[in-house]
Amino acid sequence: MRAALDCVSPLGWMAAAFGAVALVAGWVLGWQEFRVVGAALLVLLALSALFLVGRTQLEVDLELAPVRLVAGDSSAAHVAVTNAARTPLLPVGLEVPVGESSARFTLPALGPGGTFEEVLVIPTAARGVIPVGPVRTQRGDPFGLLRRELVWSEGLELFVHPRTVALESLGSGLLRDLEGQTSNDMSMSDLAFHTLREYEPGDDRRYIHWRSSAKASGASGSAAFLVRQFLDTRRSHVAVVVDVDEASYTGPDEFELALSCGASVTLRALADEMETTIVCGAHTAVQPAPHTALDTYSRAVHGPWPLPAATSRLGTLAPDVSAVVLVTGPLTTFEVLQRARAYLAPQVRLVAVQVVPGSPLSYREGAGIVVVTLGELAELPLVLAGGVTQ
Repeated sequence: MRAALDCVSPLGWMAAAFGAVALVAGWVLGWQEFRVVGAALLVLLALSALFLVGRTQLEVDLELAPVRLVAGDSSAAHVAVTNAARTPLLPVGLEVPVGESSARFTLPALGPGGTFEEVLVIPTAARGVIPVGPVRTQRGDPFGLLRRELVWSEGLELFVHPRTVALESLGSGLLRDLEGQTSNDMSMSDLAFHTLREYEPGDDRRYIHWRSSAKASGASGSAAFLVRQFLDTRRSHVAVVVDVDEASYTGPDEFELALSCGASVTLRALADEMETTIVCGAHTAVQPAPHTALDTYSRAVHGPWPLPAATSRLGTLAPDVSAVVLVTGPLTTFEVLQRARAYLAPQVRLVAVQVVPGSPLSYREGAGIVVVTLGELAELPLVLAGGVTQ
């Protein structure tokens, strides 16, 4: 019953209402004209229902190529429709939603097993995620009184990634490489030799230092074994935090520039095989693949996530982070950066990149924070290389 009612369009409900009112008025007032108009409208509704009779059996395939692209490029949606019924299919309307708009065309008459294909070109002008599909068919009468929609495929997502710039390895410059840096944590298996100690039950015998053990045994007159003690070494773990607080920016272009900077640093960190974490407000990624990392930036939108809250969340996602690149807008004050810094361990290196379109490169450092300002994406390689003077 509910499905049948959903097939009635607003115009159909108006026709039904006017038809019923006209019949009642004609009956009460004795006006033949009202009765004729009312009966005509109701008969028209009944005849319109005949256009919905019949079952449609289709096989619909919707594909995107490519699924991921950079803003400014175009993708193609390929739609293939096959009539899976044993009877011919009359022409019906086909609709493919693309973002906030829809591509509509008429599916021609198809015999049993007949196939119809269509290719839609989807241009992209800005970063984001564009929903494509699901493919729907519409059957209805010529007057638009009744309409039945059927969904034939799942919806897809077209990821439009931000523009990025190639960067040199992050092992130098403002983000000095921490690969192989020793810590104060003791270990029985690592590369940084620390000292010798007496053997204890459970120690791996591979780490017994036989020459030192022989000397100790000779000096003490009893059997004594010494094993090697090591210090843990730590791999670089880089985190990229992009400020999504709208109050930090004066316009959308600055936010897009910030996302492009964050995406560029992320791709370089992944290419350097560093452990990488991304925080873009509500959207995060830990140890992502490159395409998944860029998908995170495609989904990023403004939200109630000030920088202190973002770095606090980072501490939960990646407590062992060793370096953080924080990208924000021109309206962020140094006090806000200090509050964000308070959620990070003292040994974590923090580089804050402020995007101010049209401004010259600048550099300042204080309170454990390196703050650099850039005006365009092409300046990011110079910034991270440390080629910025105060």
